[in-house]
Amino acid sequence: MKNMQQMMKQVKKMQEDMAKAQEALKEKVVEGTAGGGAVVVKANGHKQIIDITIKEEVVDPEDIEMLQDLVLAATNDALKNVDELVGKEMGRFTGGMNIPGLF
Repeated sequence: MKNMQQMMKQVKKMQEDMAKAQEALKEKVVEGTAGGGAVVVKANGHKQIIDITIKEEVVDPEDIEMLQDLVLAATNDALKNVDELVGKEMGRFTGGMNIPGLF
């Protein structure tokens, strides 16, 4: 019985640590870029886009589609980098297992 109580304490501690780690991810920022840095998108660890920078030289009123493609590519790059960050930060709790819906 004592082992069960000890195990439950460990599980509770791990849940608390995971919650803290997930909250800390909100403060971490990653970047995604496109066009050699012409478009930079910053996202936090909760997959919230927090900043977009577009260099003036890529703003061409005659080619809006190119700018849209650059923004889309930079955003997807940023979100991919968030996934990598979350996997790295939270992987220490799961031992590298991918548990759907956990993060």
